[in-house]
Amino acid sequence: MATGARVSGKVLAAGAVAAGLVVMVVALLAAGGAPKPLPAGLTGAGTPVSWAVPVLRLLADLAAIATGGAVLAAAVLLPATDGKLGAQGLRACQDAAVAAGVWAVASIGGLLATATVILGIPMSQLAARAGDAGSLLQVRALAAAVVLTALLAIVLSGCRTVAVARLALVLTAAALTGPLLTGHGAIERTTFWSLLATASLVVHVYAATTWIGGLGALLRYGRDYLKAIETFSRLALVCAISIGITGLLTAEIHLGGHQDGWGLITQWVTTGYGALVFAKTFAFALLVWIGWWHRRATLPALAANQPAAFWRLAAGELVLMCATVGLAVALSRTP
Repeated sequence: MATGARVSGKVLAAGAVAAGLVVMVVALLAAGGAPKPLPAGLTGAGTPVSWAVPVLRLLADLAAIATGGAVLAAAVLLPATDGKLGAQGLRACQDAAVAAGVWAVASIGGLLATATVILGIPMSQLAARAGDAGSLLQVRALAAAVVLTALLAIVLSGCRTVAVARLALVLTAAALTGPLLTGHGAIERTTFWSLLATASLVVHVYAATTWIGGLGALLRYGRDYLKAIETFSRLALVCAISIGITGLLTAEIHLGGHQDGWGLITQWVTTGYGALVFAKTFAFALLVWIGWWHRRATLPALAANQPAAFWRLAAGELVLMCATVGLAVALSRTP
C-alpha cells in the first residue's frame, strides 16, 4: 500500500474515533447522563474519573470492533491457501493483536474508574478498598474481559492459520459477552423480560461488531478482493436486520413497553433515554439507506472496475457507524 493510502487510513481512523467521542459527549450532556459535580463538602470519585468511565468504554468498544473486524477478515473474508493465511490475512491478525492490546488496556482503565465511581471514593483510596472493588459484579466482569482480551492478543500475535483465526473469533465473542451481562443493558431481576433483554443485547452487540468491524476491515485489507466485498455485503444485510430487531426490542423492554404499552413510541421524545433511542434509530435508518445505495449503485460500479464511489461512501459510512457507537455508549449511561 502506498504511503498516501496509509495516511488516508490513519486520517479515517482518527476521524471515526473523533466522531464517536464528540457524539458521545454531546449525547450525555443533552440527555442527562453526563457525570455531575460533587456537592460542596462531599468527597468521591470526582468529575474527571466519572468522565473517564464512558470515555474508556468508548475506546474499549472501538478497539473491540477493530479487533473483531480484523479477525473476521482473516478467518472468513480474505483468501487463504491450504488453511494458511495470505499476506493480508497475516496483516489483519497482527493489527487485531494490537487492537486487542488497546482493548485490554482501556478495559483495565475502565475497571479502575468504574470501581472508584461505584464505591464513591477518590482513586487514591482504591487500593485500600480492593476487597470491596473485587466484590462488585461489574468489576469482575471487566476483569474477566481483560484476561480474555490479553489472551486474545497473545493468540493473534502468533496466528498463521485460518483455524487459529477462527479460535480468535470465539475468544472475541467471549470477551464481548461478559460486560453485557452486568451493565446498564441488563435488567437486574431474573425474569423472562430480563433474559430476553440480555439475549437481545448480546445479539445486537455481536451484529454491530461484525457490521462495523467488517466494513473497517474491508477498507483496510479488502480493496483488491471483490469476492470478500460480496461476501461481506450479504453478511452486512443479516447484521442490519439483526440490529434493527434487537435494538428496538431491547429499548422497548427498558422503556417499560411490556408493562405500560408501547413505551418506545411515547417516551422517545419525553425522556433522555428515549431521545437517544430516537437518535440512534435515525442513524440506523441512514445506515440502512447507505447499504441500499451500495447494492443499487456502488457495488455494480465496483464490479465494473469503477471503485471510487464505493470506497468514498464506505468511508463515510464507517464514520457514521462510529458516531453511532458513541450514541450507544451514551445510551448505556443514561437513566
